[in-house]
Amino acid sequence: VTLNKICGQITTANDALAAATTVSFVVTDSLIAASDMVIANIVSGGTVGAYTLTVSAKAAGSFTLSLRNESAGSLSEAVVIGFAIIKAATA
Repeated sequence: VTLNKICGQITTANDALAAATTVSFVVTDSLIAASDMVIANIVSGGTVGAYTLTVSAKAAGSFTLSLRNESAGSLSEAVVIGFAIIKAATA
């Protein structure tokens, strides 16, 4: 995914995600610095309580999101993820 914005939304493909399985993907964003923070959450599109979302890595120019199916069955939903970059400096 490439989205050069300080905040935005990403809609995942509705491919099957098996139970208790995590998928990760890199978001390329020229506005993120290594010292910044990323806040991400599920906005819509998925079964409530069936997923967890984490920011699993971050670097200058990109961050990685990991989406996990916490349910007991396979899910095929287009999950909408919202994110915001918080500009920060290390002191």
